[in-house]
Amino acid sequence: MERYQVLIIGAGPGGYVAAIRAAQLGLRTAIVERAELGGVCLNWGCIPTKTLLRSAELLRQAREGADYGLVLDAPPQFDLQAAVKRSRTVAGQLNRGVRGLLKKNQVSVLTGHARLQGQGRVVIEGEQGVQEVSAVHIILATGARPRALPNFEPDGKLIWTAREAMTPPALPNTLTVIGAGAIGVEFASFYATVGSKVTLLEAAERILPVEDAEISAMLAERLRKQGIDVRTQAMVESKQAQDDGLQITFSEGGAKHSLDAERVILAAGIVGNVEGLGLEQTAVRVEKSHIVVDRWSATDEPGVYAIGDVAGPPWLAHKASHEGVACIERIAGLVDAHALDPEAVPSCTYCHPQVASVGLTEARAREHGHAVTVGRFAFVGNGKALALGDSQGFVKTVMDAHSGELLGAHLIGPDVTELIGTYALGRTLETTELEIMRTVFPHPTLSEALHESVLGAFERPMHV
Repeated sequence: MERYQVLIIGAGPGGYVAAIRAAQLGLRTAIVERAELGGVCLNWGCIPTKTLLRSAELLRQAREGADYGLVLDAPPQFDLQAAVKRSRTVAGQLNRGVRGLLKKNQVSVLTGHARLQGQGRVVIEGEQGVQEVSAVHIILATGARPRALPNFEPDGKLIWTAREAMTPPALPNTLTVIGAGAIGVEFASFYATVGSKVTLLEAAERILPVEDAEISAMLAERLRKQGIDVRTQAMVESKQAQDDGLQITFSEGGAKHSLDAERVILAAGIVGNVEGLGLEQTAVRVEKSHIVVDRWSATDEPGVYAIGDVAGPPWLAHKASHEGVACIERIAGLVDAHALDPEAVPSCTYCHPQVASVGLTEARAREHGHAVTVGRFAFVGNGKALALGDSQGFVKTVMDAHSGELLGAHLIGPDVTELIGTYALGRTLETTELEIMRTVFPHPTLSEALHESVLGAFERPMHV
């Protein structure tokens, strides 16, 4: 029986990063994966969707080319299969990169399905048969999968999950997306840009319900202007097969409605992959399909940990990676090991316009008892945004009125998924409003809007 100091089950962004960090610290490490290295994020989530969205962005810019002095001989055409092929190529390249990183760091890669046997023992069933290994520390990083809804179970043909939505055989003329979280909004944005008539159904009162209310409202407005039919407080009830797709019945505001859709994308949340892991052999607790852990990712079973999506929200790849590092450094006994603060995890949605945030929304800050100072700055006052021809959106900052602490930042507009890192760093450094106002931001850049937003909270903006 092979014996390891650390065994990680699942090679997604949480698992493989934890494995690399363990190896860096001199721990004999193995990682188990039953599918592709890099997990759903790299192969079927974060990376390939952003690659498709890049294709949609270029298409949108080409259509607007005349405004920038570009003369096109014919209207731009979109080649769906070429875009999908590029998406799969990028995912494949990164998959190979993860394998190379694990090899470089001398992490043993074991292929198959792992099941805990208790007392540090794990059975792995794969194409090469069954093997048993043991480890002092076992980290569960098995991720999550799309949540199915009653009467709307994915079938891979008419009702898609994100995986089918990334590799469509053809562009549907009509498409309904159920769920307006980040995944649903991104797919709605992509398909609407490339030519589908899209309806977006969200059960909550607003789209992107975890974001600041002002951001959600502006995004809904922008999506509607792009031709997307955005419906909130919309509960899907039933479906009826038709020759060219499905007829969907849903309720909205107490009234029943129906619509026709060639295809449906199900993006109504996720459930943790906890089945078949042998958890019944341990003291590990599961609540609402997610493994219960403490701030250091430890479960109730000594020596067993859980990170990433399977351990609960926020369900983000970068959260999983940082949890993995924190967990390993705690295991290794590093004195400067740091537990992850969920409020410090930035969130990004890559629709058009982009949305990004970190920390508390204005409403949550008030619920937490803070007296707040709020600053806003619209990109229409930013020279770089105007030069780009993309000035829709704004930056909103939320600060504690007494201490000046940066509590949260919420952005919608051009490249805000790149800008949010500045505010994330600011929160880590416990930045105050005064330090941001005294910082020199380069001109002309989009980042000046971050500065102006804080200045605006004190009636000091320069470009309003």
